[in-house]
This record gives sequence, C-alpha cells and structure tokens, in this order.
Amino acid sequence: MKLKNTTALVTGANRGIGKELVACLLERGAKRVYAAGRELSALQAVAALDRARVVPIRMDIAKAEEVAAAAKAAQDVELLINNAGVAAFGSAIEGPLELVSRDMATNYFGTLNVLRAFVPGMERRGGGSIVNLLSVVALASMPALGGYAASKAALYSLTQALRAELANKRIRVHAVFPGPVDTDMIRSVDMPKTSPSEVAGNLLDAVQADEEDIFPDAMSRQVQAAWSKEPKALERQFASMM
Repeated sequence: MKLKNTTALVTGANRGIGKELVACLLERGAKRVYAAGRELSALQAVAALDRARVVPIRMDIAKAEEVAAAAKAAQDVELLINNAGVAAFGSAIEGPLELVSRDMATNYFGTLNVLRAFVPGMERRGGGSIVNLLSVVALASMPALGGYAASKAALYSLTQALRAELANKRIRVHAVFPGPVDTDMIRSVDMPKTSPSEVAGNLLDAVQADEEDIFPDAMSRQVQAAWSKEPKALERQFASMM
C-alpha cells in the first residue's frame, strides 16, 4: 500500500507506538491522519505534530457507541491501524477476573467494534488496508500474561478469518507481532525493549511492501524463526519466563 496521500486512522494514538505511527505517517506524506484516543485532552501533543493534517477523534474502542460516532465522523479512512490495547499482568487462574475480562473486552472485542464500524465504509470506497497490532505472545503465552496473550491470540485468529472474508472486497489485513516495546504498558518490566519509533517505522515499511505477517523488531524476528521451526519449543521457552 502506498502511504503518500492516504487517509489513515490510528487507535491508541496518544502515546507509545500509536503516537509514533502518526508521526511516521506524516513523514511519509499521509494526507490526513485521524488520531483516536479515549480522551481528546490526551491527544493534544499528537495533534500538535501537524494541526493541518492530524485530526484528533475521541474513541474508546470498548464502547460501541463511541466507535460508531467516530466511523461516522471519519468516513474517508483507507488505512485502519488497530493499535489501542491494554495489558494485565498476573495469573489467569488466581488474578482478578475483571482484569482478564478487560483484556479480552478491549483487545479483542474492542478491536472487533472498530472493524465492524469501519470496514463497510472502506468497502464502499473500493478497499484499503487494516493493520492489527498483536504481540509475540499471540503465538505462545507466558504464565504472567495469560489473559493478555489469550486476547491477542484471539485477535490473530480473527485477523486470519478477515483475510479470507475481505479479500474479495480489496481490503488487505496485516498482523503485527512486536516483541517488548519501550512504552508505558511495560515500563516497569526490566528487559530489553525496542523503541516505539523503530517499531512504527518498520511496521509501515512492511505495510508498504504488502507483508501480511509483520515482525517489526529483532526480538520478534527471533521468535518468528523459532515458532516457524518448532512451535512447541517456543511454548516451552515462553512458559519458563516471567
């Protein structure tokens, strides 16, 4: 997909990978970027990147009514980047059930809300591209990330289903599997992390190259190689972590 002169929407655009994606899209000549987030006040910094081309838009992806309103306001989206998400740390058995439910409600059902709201418009305009931000733990889980990993694995399954469903509508669907990224989500976790700007840049490079499954950093590419060779070995490796 060509990014120059395209109109994109990025969810979770107020910080981290989302904010860097907006910056990268502007650098690559996007005509307009809708920067979506739960609170308009939190989007002021990203809007300041280019007030002529960045349009802040309020959208809590877990609230279907807000998603519908956003889709009505942004009817010209050609590139939809589903970046918004949450992550709870803890045992899926012993941790608070409401946190596991929140991960699934946001990461899976919230993203599905966005897809259901925006795909019809993309189809009417002749197609486009969808990018779903997953995680390497969508391929193999970790004990402390059971709920989060399950939500991302579910979203990967949905992504695969959408590829077949939307292919004849000229809508391409990409899955992105980053490793640990230096964002607020895992700021307190002591481990090597990739910068959000590197992930955003590599992600958009891969979208432009029409890659379906995208591994945007060194750690994720190592995981992809291990998973391709022996999925069970990766499961055992991740099971020993955290």
